[in-house]
Amino acid sequence: MSSTVSFSEQVDQNFDRAAALTEHPPGLLAVIKACNSVYHFTFPLERKDPKTGKVLAVETIHAWRAEHSHHKLPTKGGIRYSSDVNEDEVVALAALMTYKCAVVDVPFGGAKGGIRIDSRAYSVDELERITRRYAFELIKKNFIGPGIDVPAPDFGTGAREMAWIVDTYLAMGDNKLEGPGCVTGKPIPLGGIDGRTEATGRGLLYAVREACDIEEDMKPLGLGRGLSGKRVVVQGMGNVGSHVAKFLEEAGAVIIGLTEYDGAIYNPKGFNVAELLAQWDELGKAGKKSIRNLKVPRGTERMEDGLLGLEIPCDILVPAALENQITKKNAGKIKTKIILEGANGPMTADASQALGKKGILIIPDHFANAGGVVVSYFEWLKNLSHVRFGRMEKRFDEQAFGRIIGAVEVASGKSFTTIERDSLTHGASERDLVNSGLEDTMVTAYRRLRETRAVFRSKGADLRIAAFIDAINKIALCYEDLGIFP
Repeated sequence: MSSTVSFSEQVDQNFDRAAALTEHPPGLLAVIKACNSVYHFTFPLERKDPKTGKVLAVETIHAWRAEHSHHKLPTKGGIRYSSDVNEDEVVALAALMTYKCAVVDVPFGGAKGGIRIDSRAYSVDELERITRRYAFELIKKNFIGPGIDVPAPDFGTGAREMAWIVDTYLAMGDNKLEGPGCVTGKPIPLGGIDGRTEATGRGLLYAVREACDIEEDMKPLGLGRGLSGKRVVVQGMGNVGSHVAKFLEEAGAVIIGLTEYDGAIYNPKGFNVAELLAQWDELGKAGKKSIRNLKVPRGTERMEDGLLGLEIPCDILVPAALENQITKKNAGKIKTKIILEGANGPMTADASQALGKKGILIIPDHFANAGGVVVSYFEWLKNLSHVRFGRMEKRFDEQAFGRIIGAVEVASGKSFTTIERDSLTHGASERDLVNSGLEDTMVTAYRRLRETRAVFRSKGADLRIAAFIDAINKIALCYEDLGIFP
């Protein structure tokens, strides 16, 4: 990224390109683009000797929560723990959340939070104290609640941190009944939903699968329809990267490259993803999680610089780590046909335009990685309704399907095996319903973005600009319905 252009300015540049193609009044566009509110606060943390309990030092922790748009409530967005967190990053990510929710028709405004720490440098006890204090500050300022602002996991956080937040909220808040809906991404016993952990990776699969299934779009790239045999490079082996690599392999793609912050591996014959991920988990348990420690098959090339992994020739490149990984500096070295943005803002605005002009199909972040917020929406609905998905209809469906199978057996004079019967009469579980809802959302949204791109293609619109136009139009309707901008 250029040293003179911030992350939030990158987002605004893309917004402005799209806004110029709409007919909305400048005042309305300015309202949509502006960040509504940002809360920056600090608090002390005592660092103690784990053996003696003696205070060794007192640190000042910096934390943020940005609520970009209140056109719909609650606002929604993850909380990241990273030593690189700053106000500009949080504001930019909150804006992307606003547009993302609009693109996939999730009725939330955008938000984002962050704490400037490297979570690997703190004990579990310290992380719990940091998280609970963060939640306390949000509660105190009315920056969290099932109808106000609903955080979720992001880089450096997970179900454990969400459990600490909801416990703190229930201890302090007045809304005990709806309280679990104050965050999503919780452990299932605390009101989480089955399928949330892998939702972003699965959403990426649905997005790229739909794109690759359209022959009209694949032909100019020199590719055939479908995912089978397509060579893929994935950047990032965290929750998003590991799941999308697994799902793409299961769909028939070949994972030829994996890259992390400390290096990359490349094998033109492909990797066994399940085997590598099993190793990755074991390395994590041993405190040795590094791509350099992976045991890889013969013929694998290792790269010391992880960014070089982005330059591996492939059909699909999935940057699923952090923002600003592809910039004007390395854009010319990217050798792929499709870029599937798994991270938020993995490309700078100028790099995106340059790669688009080269004919690369870019499936933009504020659509492609929306799987997490879509399933978070399902979890939020589950928390408000107090009913597990599938609980009321699963057995009824199984019995109805069973009667149909019985009638077919009588009519045909043939019997199904137990395995066939179980497969045909299976009632939808919570995970089945979540995945079905996610698939429908991603497929429907992608088709709409292609239609929008077609309308504005003569004016230079790609899928990214189409996604911004789609989001702007939907948000504008909300304000117009309120009578603010008739």
